[in-house]
Amino acid sequence: MRYKLLGRSGLRVSELCLGTMTFGKDWGWGSTEDESRAVFDTYVEAGGNFFDTANIYTNGTSEEMLGRFVAPMRERAVVATKYTMSTNKDDPNASGNHRKNMVQSVEASLKRLGTDYIDLYWIHAWDYLTPIDEVMRALDDLVSAGKILYAGISDTPAWVVSRANTLADHQGWTPFVASQLEYSLIERSIEPEYFPMSESLDLAICAWSPLGAGVLTGKYTEAGKTPEGSRLSTSSRKDEILNPHNIAVAKVAHEVAEELAISTVQVALAWMRQRRPNIIPIVGARIASQLEDSMGYINVELSDDQIQRLNSVSNIPQGFPHEFLQRSFCQDIIYGHHANAIAHSRAIGVTKS
Repeated sequence: MRYKLLGRSGLRVSELCLGTMTFGKDWGWGSTEDESRAVFDTYVEAGGNFFDTANIYTNGTSEEMLGRFVAPMRERAVVATKYTMSTNKDDPNASGNHRKNMVQSVEASLKRLGTDYIDLYWIHAWDYLTPIDEVMRALDDLVSAGKILYAGISDTPAWVVSRANTLADHQGWTPFVASQLEYSLIERSIEPEYFPMSESLDLAICAWSPLGAGVLTGKYTEAGKTPEGSRLSTSSRKDEILNPHNIAVAKVAHEVAEELAISTVQVALAWMRQRRPNIIPIVGARIASQLEDSMGYINVELSDDQIQRLNSVSNIPQGFPHEFLQRSFCQDIIYGHHANAIAHSRAIGVTKS
């Protein structure tokens, strides 16, 4: 296992993060404590140190299990958890990004995790109600109190993240060091806004569902076909996820996997690593063998041709103004005849490839 700096921080985290939403069977699926322990041990034995959970995962069981597993190695573990989602639907203040919910949630997570501090505390989703300055000042207070070490933000528009970090820099408060977002070969819509923003602000991107809700595991080769008993087979999003575009992407990933004699899972994760150096996939597993398969991507290197084929089949429209600004007449107006003659290290737009 190799390590990466987490965004603009000096914190070293594994190039693959272990997602623990599968720890516990409270939601009707997931892993027993023994199975979860085997997954945890497999990850740690490979050199992993970065663990992701949330206060709502399996009704708190995920945090409790992770806390027990990580206790003997707490000093070397990087533990991340989240708040925002409702923990009591009858209480309007038991959800949201505001200070009251933040403080109550962090204390409850500390108790379930059995620890004195949280390494990385995520806002789980943007609530569109809490002022940005309230959120950033409250997070900074938690850092000053030693309750958390770093702050991250998940499932939030890029403009909010950009404004929040600009405000934090101006006020001398704790900035976000990472964004957690859905990203995979079948879900690339974050690229036009988040890629240039993350490079500009030096933010890590922690990618959830890097296997596209299971589509990129190689289990699904035809639209509408799901293995009996699989989680996706009973999902309300089944038809949305198993659409012709996603199946086409999965087939090309499978072709590349056969060429390299590896799994489709490893192809999907290797593509992500080669896409951007600041991306860290969050991978969960119900049993240890699934995680072992995922971790195999670390030694996989895709060829330029394979990358191009995967990019081409999974390509999405970049939208306005990105595509507009990349047109030749716009480039000529903006740069004169020197669009390709100006030496620079800055990303200009996001290409379609």
